[in-house]
Amino acid sequence: MNDLEIFKKLMELKEREITVCLATIIETAGSTPRGTGAKMIICMDGTIYGSIGGGCGESQARSAALRSTLITQKPQILEIDLTDDLGTKGGDVCGGKLWVFIEPL
Repeated sequence: MNDLEIFKKLMELKEREITVCLATIIETAGSTPRGTGAKMIICMDGTIYGSIGGGCGESQARSAALRSTLITQKPQILEIDLTDDLGTKGGDVCGGKLWVFIEPL
């Protein structure tokens, strides 16, 4: 999803009174699947729209949103280290880090 599609989806979810937060990559270092500015909506029921890169990094952001941001309604910055993805077999590790700002909306 591009930024316009993300913001249209946010408006739709707001009209439906669905609790969501927005995860945005604010910084990267090394090799990462998506760059600065990539966005993903995370809903209270776990549904996501958009992508910040898939895999373990996206899963960590989703988990942090569900465990914390959506409950406390307080933003957070999450550091995600993709240099040692223990769940990946065959050397498909990106090798970088990304910082994600997760904000309740």
